[in-house]
Amino acid sequence: MSDTSTQPRGRIGRIVAASLIGTTIEWYDFFLYGSAAALVFNTLFFPSADPLVGTLIAFITYAIGFAARPLGGIVFGHFGDKIGRKKLLVLSLLMMGGATFAMGLLPTYESIGVWAPILLTLLRLVQGFALGGEWGGAVLIVSEHGGDKHRGFWASWPQAGAPGGNLLATGVLSLLAAVQSDAAFQSWGWRIPFLLSGLLVMIGLWIRVSVSESPVFLEAQAKAEAAAAAGVKEEAPVVEVFRRSWREVLSAIGTRFGENISYYILTSFLLVYVTVHLGLPKSTALNAVLIGSAVHFVTIPLWGALSDRLGRRPVTLIGSTGMAVWAFVFFGLVDSKSFVVITLAVTAGLLLHGAMYGPQAAFISEMFDTKVRYSGASMGSQLASILAGALAPIIAVELLKDYGSSTPISVYLCAAAVITTITVAVTRETLGRDLARNQRDERTTAAPAATAGAVGDRA
Repeated sequence: MSDTSTQPRGRIGRIVAASLIGTTIEWYDFFLYGSAAALVFNTLFFPSADPLVGTLIAFITYAIGFAARPLGGIVFGHFGDKIGRKKLLVLSLLMMGGATFAMGLLPTYESIGVWAPILLTLLRLVQGFALGGEWGGAVLIVSEHGGDKHRGFWASWPQAGAPGGNLLATGVLSLLAAVQSDAAFQSWGWRIPFLLSGLLVMIGLWIRVSVSESPVFLEAQAKAEAAAAAGVKEEAPVVEVFRRSWREVLSAIGTRFGENISYYILTSFLLVYVTVHLGLPKSTALNAVLIGSAVHFVTIPLWGALSDRLGRRPVTLIGSTGMAVWAFVFFGLVDSKSFVVITLAVTAGLLLHGAMYGPQAAFISEMFDTKVRYSGASMGSQLASILAGALAPIIAVELLKDYGSSTPISVYLCAAAVITTITVAVTRETLGRDLARNQRDERTTAAPAATAGAVGDRA
């Protein structure tokens, strides 16, 4: 059984830093689009007389990025399980950064007409494809380097890249909104955060190429090569996942369902709700998300560490059951139109989200065997992203447009949290699993031990 005590502290620290910085940059790129869709893309690329209609169309292209994520998960997962985690992580960062940088150079609808939204949508597809491969690789390389006792803590750091990227994207947008007039921001200022991605990617690559490949993967690769030399033919990882690990894929989808929906409603949709529905300045929503994301970033590893003590399931259930209740409190607080109250509402919601998100990397990694772990974890997480995260802002905007009230949105958010609660409640606890061993081997070993215990009890 592996443990971090057998590895130099500096080594695991470098692995965590490389994954965290890389995921922060990738999520910065991805969330930047979401924020821009709510603030400027609706008028620059999808002009419409009705602000909510333009925003809805912008969010549909936002969802297209999610649609590409399972395909990215399949492709990156296949090669990640075949040739290693590290190479694919470098490729995903290059693809994501290149697409985001190109967005900053795009002419708008006013300049080239319909080609502007078409090109924007194509670049969004590249973003989604790259992110589909990023999450699985980043959390796995940390999970497989870290030991069994502290995996929840170490693996939660790449998870912190999501609020880190949102913090960075929202921070840059907030700064520009503060120093620029609305006209300047609408004209050219929005391009700056996208062009900044080029510099961030160079920094991320410099750090990421220095990490070593996962020792758990190298061991599994050596076994696969020996089996191939002996004439044993293995199925493609994605095929094996759907044949033998489909239950784990469903568990991963359900585990992520409420977490995904709650995050995009608490962050991306909030920008629409505050600016369009409540008529408040965009800085109110941006700064509330900025503060909430800072707290979120710090507390995610704490939730991960707590899962190393209590288990993945209990900590996740704290978040999912809490979110089911908070869904009805959140919008009531936001409707106060008080910046302080809105900030408290967002921060509390993100704290509950962190309880679901912090243990998630270790939880999902521990569900799959090494030879299909990249494929299984990526497919489960990215299918959830389509069913949950991609549709969340669209459904929320449509509900707001049809009902003019936040109550249906609260019901939607609560239902999503209940789905995650039920899924986690029926999923087997994974705390303490040795990632180097196959699950079937563990069950075979456990069965004689259980039989022996039963005989001893009868004696």
